[in-house]
Amino acid sequence: MQRPILYIAITNHGFGHATRTASVAATIQKLCPEVLIIMTTTAPRWLLECYMEGDFIHRPRAFDLGVVQADSLNMDKEATLGKLQEIKRNQNSLIASEVNFIRQNRVNLILADIPFLCGNIGSSANIPCWMMSNFGWDFIYRSWGGHFNEIADWISDCYSKSDRLFRLPFHEPMSAFQNITDVGLTGGSPRYTPEQLRSIWGIKTPPQKTILLTFGGLGLQQIPYQNLQQFPDWQFVTFDGSAPELSNLLKIGDKKWRPVDIMPICGRVISKPGYGTFSEATKLGLPIVSIARDEFAEAAFLISGIANYNHHQILTPSEFFQGTWDFLRQPTQVPKQSQTIPKDGNETIAHAVTNYLLGK
Repeated sequence: MQRPILYIAITNHGFGHATRTASVAATIQKLCPEVLIIMTTTAPRWLLECYMEGDFIHRPRAFDLGVVQADSLNMDKEATLGKLQEIKRNQNSLIASEVNFIRQNRVNLILADIPFLCGNIGSSANIPCWMMSNFGWDFIYRSWGGHFNEIADWISDCYSKSDRLFRLPFHEPMSAFQNITDVGLTGGSPRYTPEQLRSIWGIKTPPQKTILLTFGGLGLQQIPYQNLQQFPDWQFVTFDGSAPELSNLLKIGDKKWRPVDIMPICGRVISKPGYGTFSEATKLGLPIVSIARDEFAEAAFLISGIANYNHHQILTPSEFFQGTWDFLRQPTQVPKQSQTIPKDGNETIAHAVTNYLLGK
């Protein structure tokens, strides 16, 4: 009998989509080791391997671009529009070459987070395309107006060709999709106990004085690291290789380590609005400090999500960039909602995928 073959396509923007989708892929591999997974993404293989222990085929292809950015907070809308118009002009050849690959490799199902052309690829290849996300790119671009409205309409039409959406928490309505299943939080889980982490990294500070700084794959150029000198008896942890050498700042450069692995010994995580960090921290009950980000439409839903379901502090850009970080000495705000948020998104999506592939 032929192995079931799952084709997973990931949006070409930052690392967050890749890590949350790889977490779901890893759960699929545990449930059904015989599934052959093709990871179609320009994210580096080492990043996927941080989340996926089983084998997979890496196909470096991009069908979208997200947003052209200099770093985690600054966007180039003009360059983004030009590249989107180029994808639209070339869509027929992009779709045709991928349909050819999918047919040759006898793919049974597409799972996409959340490249819009995958709806067209699935319908052209005559196999189902399921998607997972908390937002669509049509929503992001439509908020920018002007020429982006026409692009957003085209993308909504592409999304409408998909067969199913697993809608993640902290989401916009995603009204282009016809068949929506709401699921719980997704993401990775820590691989080490707090005791192991303290031993490996020599960290002696209590959790309330141990702070994780994480700003995604793009990093953030202007982090005011000088503020850390106000907290000499605290321990800060970063994955930013360009951070200065400070006595109370641990820089982790080994790529096998992920932010979620460090979270168990931390009292707060300071982050830009991003689903992956917010979701993994909320799964672990780790308070989040984040920066409001008005120009990115998804941010309002993310900020609202953590305000509802996690202890939090929301800073203005000036409090973060120009302030003294005195907010660390203040208590965090309690979640607005009394009920907890479901945390079983990986499992829900993985069970649906494996049941389909095994004909259950």
